[in-house]
Amino acid sequence: MAASTGPEVVRGQVFDVAPRYTNLNYIGEGAYGMVVAGVDNTTGERIAIKKISPFEHQTYCQRTLREIKILSRFKHENIIGILDIIRAPRAEDMKDIYIVQPLMETDMYKLLKTQRLSNDHICYFLYQILRGLKYIHSANVLHRDLKPSNLLLNTTCDLKICDFGLARIADPDHDHTGFLTEYVATRWYRAPEIMLNSKGYSKAIDIWSVGCILAEMLANRPLFPGKHYLDQLNLILNVLGSPIADDLLCIKNEKARSYLQSLPYKPKTPFIKLFSNADAKALDLIENLLAFNPNKRITVEEALAHPYLEQYYDPADEPVAETPFKFQMELDDLPKEKLKGKLNTKF
Repeated sequence: MAASTGPEVVRGQVFDVAPRYTNLNYIGEGAYGMVVAGVDNTTGERIAIKKISPFEHQTYCQRTLREIKILSRFKHENIIGILDIIRAPRAEDMKDIYIVQPLMETDMYKLLKTQRLSNDHICYFLYQILRGLKYIHSANVLHRDLKPSNLLLNTTCDLKICDFGLARIADPDHDHTGFLTEYVATRWYRAPEIMLNSKGYSKAIDIWSVGCILAEMLANRPLFPGKHYLDQLNLILNVLGSPIADDLLCIKNEKARSYLQSLPYKPKTPFIKLFSNADAKALDLIENLLAFNPNKRITVEEALAHPYLEQYYDPADEPVAETPFKFQMELDDLPKEKLKGKLNTKF
């Protein structure tokens, strides 16, 4: 039967992507739009198409533009790429944007719901996460929302980091004051300094998230599933223990520092108690990834060089970005119409 050349409807959503992309099937949806699988009739490849209708809200507009800008410049095996962007030829006619990406079978969140991972799988997945993150951080970008559902997987265990809608440029010459008003990272994977400081954050926030993901791969359950802000903080302190005086100095917010000092003393819980069957090297790495003080947290390069990953570690095959992003590339203060115009330009 000949492929349909008109728009296809998937669960009430019109996908106007024919004739190149057809045979669409629902995969899922989030706050920013629906994702379907389909076929690229030019290459014969199976692909994923994300339909985004971002122009109702400036935040959605910014998020879409940010993701497209970053992923259009990134080229790395462990980061999802953009194969094509479909949009109206004129900005004023543009209501929807379709982002075409490689199709991955599943994600870490779904995988952990269905099976326990072997140490070999955990090690290989962690290596790929850190390999991708090394590239991201080398481009002066913070992902800010690393979590299992943003780690895409296929049947050959290839892993790709996705969803750069909350990413930020970490320009070392710029003070990030005021940027934490926006929702940052799913709470369970959020670094303590994000909750405790009103300003300032660094690449260490992504390292914390990786520590939470490694713990989840080891235990098949989230390490810090906080129900709300204070619960999240308490769960962290229950494991890491009360911060020492030196670590309190990294909390710039006086009210937050006073709150921590007012809490009863909590001893540290040894990670071996939480993960009794885990590889000792994996536990040592978690210890370094989940340091309360961001200044004491391991860097992505140091994590890759950790003994737990020695069978994969190869700095010559862990590429970095050729051109780091600069802070002036941030577009957060532009009005919606200007953002719409930018979304209609080539990247």
